[in-house]
Amino acid sequence: MQTVQFETLKTTVEDKIMTITLCRENLNAFNHQMLNELIQVFDEADANDDVRAIIITGDGKAFCAGADLGSGTSTFENKEASIEEYRDGGGMLSLRIYELKKPIIAAINGPAVGVGATMTLPMDIRIASSNARMGFVFSRRGITPEACSGWFLPRAVGISKAAELVYTGKIIPAEEALKIGLVSQVVSPEELLPAAEAIAKEIAENTSAISVTLSRQLMWKMLGASHPYESHKVESKMIHWTGQQADVKEGITAFFEKRKPNFPMKVSTDLPSFYPWWKTNNEGES
Repeated sequence: MQTVQFETLKTTVEDKIMTITLCRENLNAFNHQMLNELIQVFDEADANDDVRAIIITGDGKAFCAGADLGSGTSTFENKEASIEEYRDGGGMLSLRIYELKKPIIAAINGPAVGVGATMTLPMDIRIASSNARMGFVFSRRGITPEACSGWFLPRAVGISKAAELVYTGKIIPAEEALKIGLVSQVVSPEELLPAAEAIAKEIAENTSAISVTLSRQLMWKMLGASHPYESHKVESKMIHWTGQQADVKEGITAFFEKRKPNFPMKVSTDLPSFYPWWKTNNEGES
């Protein structure tokens, strides 16, 4: 098992699963250092073919208590950039997660508030401990939603429930988060990481890395498509291309031989020439 310690988080890689643990003394509150370290780790995960899935959780009692308010009333002031130039740090993180080539699972072990909640929205699967609570508390602090949550949250829970959560700023328990579809499972605290690891292992041990990467981006990108034909066009390219690759041959052979597949293709080198098929952020991504 490989373990790397940063200032605000630690990572381990074992059985092709990277586990990221947020760890700061103040309930893992989010700051610029955490933003930079998370982006660095996601870059490393994307480049590492030995990482097939990512789990992110929090150390201690909290997942992430939101933005670090250590600067008091000036916490959200920014005098270094103009209003047109400024970019929200939480949004930069969400956009990086959105572009991930690896599936990511949020194992929400405790309170996830503000950016601690919004950072989980672009993650593929959210599992909560029964101790978890989630809150989009911006209106209670006099600020507005961030981390691209205006795009992600209504898609996760619907516009009506998203409006209720944001306008009231209330903090909801794990069971309510499950009821509205904000998380997919609620388990006991001791079952949280094993539940996340079980999903990650299912991916790591049984699937093609290429297939998962293409499928992840297909589903996320199609949330913004104007017509199902947009999905049909991309899916047609994918089927045409994957049908001629080594992974499909291995997948079918393993099926007939009744064994686990050993897919040879790598995300770092073997993605198709049409990937990415969408415009990148600096090209005006839609």
